[in-house]
Amino acid sequence: MLTRRGVEFDTVEYLKNPPTRADLERIAAMLEGPIADLVRKDKRFGELGLKGEDYVARGAVIDLLMAHPELMQRPIVMRGGRALIARPAEKLDALFA
Repeated sequence: MLTRRGVEFDTVEYLKNPPTRADLERIAAMLEGPIADLVRKDKRFGELGLKGEDYVARGAVIDLLMAHPELMQRPIVMRGGRALIARPAEKLDALFA
């Protein structure tokens, strides 16, 4: 969707280069929507025996993503001081309106 719009962007391979605590703090500060949305509650989340209600506070979410970056929801798109989880891709419209 970004390519079709002619938008230049950087891709971060978050499993090869996990975000730092500062990166996650910056994303959290810019995020539109609940911080809990940054956590994927998928099969891996369940395998770790985690509970969604334990990851609604900013600090808990950041600590979890520092320990398990594979649980970070993606893609995250940042533009103009705002960040959003671009799933589904139509959510990007809000950043380019």
